[in-house]
Amino acid sequence: MDFLNRIRSIASACWPWLRIPFWICTGLFFGFVLPYALILNQRVQNRFNDLVFAVPTRIYSQPLRLAAGVPMTPAALEVELTFSGYVADGRGEVPGSWARQGSAYFISSRGYAGPDGGELPKHIRVALGQGVVQSVTDLGVDKVLRETHLDPARIATVYGAKQEDRRIVQLNDVPPLLVGGLQAVEDRDFKHHIGIDFGAIVRAAFADLRAGHTVQGASTLTQQLIRNLFLSRDQTMGRKLNEALMSVLLEMHYSKARILEAYINEVFLGQQGNQAVRGFAAASEFYFGRRLEYLRPQEIALLVGLVKGPSQYDPRRYPDRALARRNLVLDQFAGTGLLTEPQARAAQAAPLGVIADGQLPHDRFPAFMQLVRAQITNDFDEETLQQGNLSIFTTLDPAAQLYTEQAIDSAIKNLGKRGDDTQAAAVVTDSKTGSVLAVVGSKFAGDQGFNRALDAQRPIGSTIKPFVYLVALTQPQRWNLATELDDSPISMRQPDGTPWTPHNDDDQSHGMVPMVDALAYSWNLATIHLGLEVGVPRIKAFLDSFGLTTIQPGPSLLIGAIDLAPIQVAQLYQYLAADGHALPLLAVSGVVDSNGRTIKRYEVQSGQGEYQPAVRLVTWAMQQVTTYGTAHALAQSSLAWLHAAGKTGTSNDLRDSWFAGFTGDRLAVFWMGRDDNKPSHLFGATGALRAWQELFRKLPTVPLSAAPGEGLEMAWINPADGKRSDPQCQGAKQVPVIAGSLPSDSEGCFWQKIGNLFGSGQGAPAPSATAPSATTATTRE
Repeated sequence: MDFLNRIRSIASACWPWLRIPFWICTGLFFGFVLPYALILNQRVQNRFNDLVFAVPTRIYSQPLRLAAGVPMTPAALEVELTFSGYVADGRGEVPGSWARQGSAYFISSRGYAGPDGGELPKHIRVALGQGVVQSVTDLGVDKVLRETHLDPARIATVYGAKQEDRRIVQLNDVPPLLVGGLQAVEDRDFKHHIGIDFGAIVRAAFADLRAGHTVQGASTLTQQLIRNLFLSRDQTMGRKLNEALMSVLLEMHYSKARILEAYINEVFLGQQGNQAVRGFAAASEFYFGRRLEYLRPQEIALLVGLVKGPSQYDPRRYPDRALARRNLVLDQFAGTGLLTEPQARAAQAAPLGVIADGQLPHDRFPAFMQLVRAQITNDFDEETLQQGNLSIFTTLDPAAQLYTEQAIDSAIKNLGKRGDDTQAAAVVTDSKTGSVLAVVGSKFAGDQGFNRALDAQRPIGSTIKPFVYLVALTQPQRWNLATELDDSPISMRQPDGTPWTPHNDDDQSHGMVPMVDALAYSWNLATIHLGLEVGVPRIKAFLDSFGLTTIQPGPSLLIGAIDLAPIQVAQLYQYLAADGHALPLLAVSGVVDSNGRTIKRYEVQSGQGEYQPAVRLVTWAMQQVTTYGTAHALAQSSLAWLHAAGKTGTSNDLRDSWFAGFTGDRLAVFWMGRDDNKPSHLFGATGALRAWQELFRKLPTVPLSAAPGEGLEMAWINPADGKRSDPQCQGAKQVPVIAGSLPSDSEGCFWQKIGNLFGSGQGAPAPSATAPSATTATTRE
C-alpha cells in the first residue's frame, strides 16, 4: 500500500511537468498518427487486394516440329535450340538442356501451352541423317514417336507502361528449396515476426557498430515487399517509418503465405536495357532459360543470392562475385538443414550455368514483328497488347530467319564496293501452308528503320512473267509450252502519244520461239506479243484477285512495269508454290491467355485449287529457268538437286534485282537495289539470285519433283503448229501438256521430209531439238 501511495505521490509531483507533453502526444496521436495510420491501412489494403502485377505480352516463334522425314541438319537444329534458350550441358537430362552424340541429339524439352494444345515435357532422342530427321524416341517410355514439338523461342515482348518482365506463379508451384532458402537467407524469423524483426534490428546494429559501417541489413521480407510496392529507396527517416508501419499493417490483414507469394512474384532480380526482371519465375528464364520448377539447387541459390544486389552480383558481368555469393548461400542452405553437406558441396562445385543471353527480347526481329502487328490489329489493339498477360504464337522459324539474314549479308559483302549503297529485303514462307517463316527488311539485321520487305514498292521486272504465261496456259486448246511465240520487235503508241518500243535484254529479237524458252530466257518481246494476244485486261483481272487493284492495265505491265513490295511478290508466288491454292500469307497462328486457353486461332482452309494444270505447267517451265535459263547458275551449283522453280527479275536501267524461287516446301523472294532509286548495276541473276543461293545452302528443305505434276503428260510437239510430233522430227520439242488436251495421233515427219526434199534435195531429218545450251544465249537477267 505504501508503494502505491509513493507512486501516486510521485505522479502528482510530476504531473505539472508531464501534463503538457502528455496532451501534446495525445493530440498528435488522435489528430495525426491514428488518422495517418488509418489512411495507410486503407492504402495498403486497397493496393494489396487489387494487386495485379504487370505481365507483358510475350511473342513466340513457331514450335519446332520433329518427325521422321522432316528436313533438318545439325546446324539448323542447334540454331533452333539456341534461340529457344536450351543449354548444351553434355547430358541433356535437365529440362531446357541438350547434348549431342554423333548424329543423335538428346533433348529434355520444357513443354508449353499453345494454340494447338501444346506439349508436355519430354526427354527425347533425335537422330539425324541425310538432311532429315531419321527418328524421334521418347526415352521416358522408350517409344518411337510419330512427331513431337519443342517449345518455341521467345522473339519479342510487348510491354505496358511499366517496362517489367514477369511471370506469375502460385506459391504451391514454387520449389520448396526456394521457399525455405529465401527465408533462411533473407528473413529467418519470417513465420513469427509482425512485419518488423526487432531481434534482427538489434543484431544488425551491433554488427554495424563493430564494423564501423553498414554490413548487415535488418529488413524483413514484408518490409522489402512494402518498399517495392509502395515506397522509394530513399534513405530517409520518414520513408523508414512508413515502411515499418505499413509492414505491420500488412501483416495484420494478410497471411504469411499471401505475403510470401507476392514477394516471390515482385522482387527485383535483374535488368536488361530498360526492362526490369521481376520475380523468381522470370529470373529463372532470364538467367537459365528454364522454368522455375526445373531449377537445380545451385541455380536456386544463385537467384536467392541475387536478392541482395542484382547489379552487384550479376552473373554475366561479375561471374566471380556471383559464384562466391551463390556458394555462401549454399552454405546457409546446409547450415539450416535445407541441404545436406554433400549436396551443398556438389552444388558448389557446379559452374554457374547461366545462358549467354538473357531471354528478354523486346523486338528481336522488327521486320517480322511489323507483319505480326499488321495481322492482329483487327483482333487486338495496342492497348490490349500492352495490358499484357497474353502469349502470341507466330509462324517465324528462327533458323530460317537467321539464315536469311546471313544470306543477305554474305551476298552484299560479295558485291564489294557496289554493296555499300545496295540495300536488300527478303520474305521466306512455307510453300504448302503460306506460313511466313522469315522477313528481312534491311541488309542490317535487326534494323528498326524502314522495312523494305513490307513497304518498299519497287518495279518487279520479269518476275511478273510467269503469271502472263499462266493465264495463257489456262487455254490448253490454244497454247502449250511448245507453242511458238513471236519475238519480233514491237512499237506501240502510249496514251500520251509517245512511242513505246520495248526490247530484249540482249537487244536482239529471236524470231519464233517456243513458249518455254521465251520464259526460260525471259525474252520481253515474245512475252508482250503473248500478253497482247491473251488480253491485258484478263491478266490484270488475275492480278486483281490477289488484291493488286492499283495496277494500271497498260501493256508495260506484261514485262513488270508495276511497283510491288517483296511481301506482295511472295503472295503471288505462293499461289504457284502451293500448287494453285490461293493461300494468304500468315504470320500468326494463335493467341493464348494467361491460363493457357486459346482465345484466337489463325488458320487457312485450303480449297480445291484453281487452274492447277496450268500452274503445274508454269512450275515445270520455271524449273527450266533454273536449268538452262536466266537462273542456270542453280543447275551448275551444289543446289541442282533441289530442282527449284524460279524466276529472275530486273527493272529498267538495272535499278532492281529480284529472284523468287521455291523448292518442295520453301519459297523465298529476294530483292536488292538502292534506296535512292539509282542503278544498282545488278541483274536478277547477279544480285538477288545469289542471296537465294546463300540461303538454301544452309536452310533445310526438300527438293521439288522434277517430274511433271499430276494431270500432265510428256509429249513431243511440233512448235510450228502445236501438234504432236515424232521425236526424230526436226524442231520437235518434248514438254509436258495437260493430259487429253492434244489428239493422241502424231502427224509424223512426212510433210517435213517433202519440204526438205524439194527445198534442199536432202531427205534426212535434222537432229531433234533439245533445250538450248545456256552458253549460247544471253542470260544476264
